[in-house]
Amino acid sequence: MGATPAWPPRSTPRLYVERPLAPGPLTLSGPPAHYLVGVMRTKPGDPVRLFDDATGEWLAVAASVGKRDIVLDVTDHLSGREAVPDLWLVAAPLKKGRVDWMAEKACELGVARLVPVVTRRTVVDRPNTDRLRAHMIEAAEQCGRTALPQVAEPVKLAALLRDWPAARSLFFADELGGAPALAAMRDRPGPAAILIGPEGGFDDEERALVRAHPQAVGIALGPRILRADTAAAAAIALWMAAAGDW
Repeated sequence: MGATPAWPPRSTPRLYVERPLAPGPLTLSGPPAHYLVGVMRTKPGDPVRLFDDATGEWLAVAASVGKRDIVLDVTDHLSGREAVPDLWLVAAPLKKGRVDWMAEKACELGVARLVPVVTRRTVVDRPNTDRLRAHMIEAAEQCGRTALPQVAEPVKLAALLRDWPAARSLFFADELGGAPALAAMRDRPGPAAILIGPEGGFDDEERALVRAHPQAVGIALGPRILRADTAAAAAIALWMAAAGDW
């Protein structure tokens, strides 16, 4: 007798829904329905994975499919909401394509919160936080996260430092150098954030302000000067490795 196929299949579509999930019927319309019906060609009886950023992940089965909506029967609770490493990414907004990429990778790598910080050389003063959240939702759907990163409203650097929580380390990726990042992160376990500057870097006054903060730790990310989005991904990966998440 052959082995029973895994259920649901690995190819099962996965969606975030903005309502608490529970067993029973669930009607989806708008973009989620278009994705399932128009893109994935979901038919009655097909499985769908759902998560809600509150109760975890659920299995549903398509009950009926219309042109503009789809009714799912939510059946099984597959897992609870994941425990998220307590890491924030505090980053100056970049140009549209690069900041979108940075938000996606921050979600995939496990960041709990994204905080846009406005500096003197910031290219974009008012990033579209709704768009950043949408990119993070798409990344969470693809990478299997059940807890969405929070997206904070933009804050100026001086205000950020003034109100910084005393129990959270602030690892400052400084292009002028600092302690080797991995060693510094291992020496400072616990709640943390990574500070990434704008494409033109911090000016001298801002750099001095950050370095004078009691929770700030200047770190180096190797011998090469990295683009801001690359530096963010590299620093997050190092912190996750130091924290044991990888």
